[in-house]
Amino acid sequence: MFYVYILKSETDPKRYYMGLTSNLTRRFAEHNRGDSTHTSQYRPWKLINYFAFINKERAEAFEHYLKSGAGRRFQLRHFGE
Repeated sequence: MFYVYILKSETDPKRYYMGLTSNLTRRFAEHNRGDSTHTSQYRPWKLINYFAFINKERAEAFEHYLKSGAGRRFQLRHFGE
């Protein structure tokens, strides 16, 4: 399985991060440990949504969509985050 996930910073509530992984538990822990240079300064993170895909290409396409303006509007409209 491949997971597209959305994190929200607990220290900067307007800061979100979207990513893709095959091991959600491990990757979430890495973000909160500060192992990622893109997310370390906004720790701790809260997992607000994730989506599971069997196909990696579809997961990559959905992650790309979520990072677009239309994807951010989708996130706000459907999840209120």
